[in-house]
Amino acid sequence: MEIILSIIILLMIASAIAAAVFKDLMNAVIASCIVSLLAAILFFCLQAPDVAMAEAAIGAALVTGIFVIAVKRTKRFEE
Repeated sequence: MEIILSIIILLMIASAIAAAVFKDLMNAVIASCIVSLLAAILFFCLQAPDVAMAEAAIGAALVTGIFVIAVKRTKRFEE
């Protein structure tokens, strides 16, 4: 079980770094969504299903939707 948790944590770190490095804003939003989904999986593995459901609903779904709408209304690439 510790190996799975370590892999999830490493994937979260890699996704967070990718979100910070991407120049395309939509790719950064998707990478941050992956971080939220992995956090929800991590919470579920740590036997906190209520926190996992809240993280998946709010962190991954709602916040990502708001960010996608905001990015669609702006320029996608930095100049």
